[in-house]
Amino acid sequence: MDTHHTPVMLKQTLDYLVTDKSGIYFDATLGFGGHSEGILNSLNNNARLISTDVDADAFKFSREKFKSDRRMKLYNYNFSQIDIIAKIESIKSFTGVFADLGVSSFQLDNPASGFTYREDAKLDLRMDKSKQINAADLLNTFPEEEIARIIYEFGEEKNSRKIAKKICEKRTSMKITTTSSLVSIVEELTPPNFRIKTLSRVFQALRIYINDELEVLKSFLKKSVDLLQLGGRIVVLSYHSLEDRIVKETFKYETLDCVCPKDYPVCRCDKERRLMILTRKPITPLSSEVKINFRARSAKLRAAERVYEKKR
Repeated sequence: MDTHHTPVMLKQTLDYLVTDKSGIYFDATLGFGGHSEGILNSLNNNARLISTDVDADAFKFSREKFKSDRRMKLYNYNFSQIDIIAKIESIKSFTGVFADLGVSSFQLDNPASGFTYREDAKLDLRMDKSKQINAADLLNTFPEEEIARIIYEFGEEKNSRKIAKKICEKRTSMKITTTSSLVSIVEELTPPNFRIKTLSRVFQALRIYINDELEVLKSFLKKSVDLLQLGGRIVVLSYHSLEDRIVKETFKYETLDCVCPKDYPVCRCDKERRLMILTRKPITPLSSEVKINFRARSAKLRAAERVYEKKR
């Protein structure tokens, strides 16, 4: 299981993230511990690392992997609860916060996880299995218009209406409960040379909706900036345009010291600049890394530093 996830852009992540070897760091997406291990290797014995993951398999594996390192504390929490974890640990601020937003290779390759469309499995897509609604529930109960909206909005799939219509037609005769049943529906409507991309978009859309990933990300980013110490860094790896846009826009907003309408002669808002962007353009993997780890090909790294500029 340890070989299921090669940490993406590890060197670049550490270069931006680690500014104090004795600092307190937060790894929002523990997974199977690739980035956490790299962070720990960059720190001294006085440092602390708090890591979290909602996936039970990942948490169980990493708890065993890091059990002998007293610098490490693990939580089976969603990363948007960074503020709650900080209170539990009596941490006022973090030296660095990191998040790798990609689905792990283990989740994608393991049929039992319900994330892959390459093998037949239960149609689930929940990262946190305690959530009530899974992907099968959605496809078998939601109105056609809502299914189309989800596939279009979260998968950016132009044929969302056709796919949603076919799903609702199929479910009248049999429930859609497996990945293969959804795959067959998409394949009916999609030319062979577009099938992989379309399937990726449909499964991505359902996964994002089921896990409320975009709203969770917005909450996490806001809380992370709140909890960064002056000079502290936040580093985020994203893998599709929806995530990257949220990270980019959040960072940009936090660089502003005024959000008043342009026609206001004098600033009346309470906005203060809190971030300085360190990556003018997102960092992408080297071709040599993509050759080794093909799933790194779409990754984008953005980094920013906590600053404080009080209004005059």
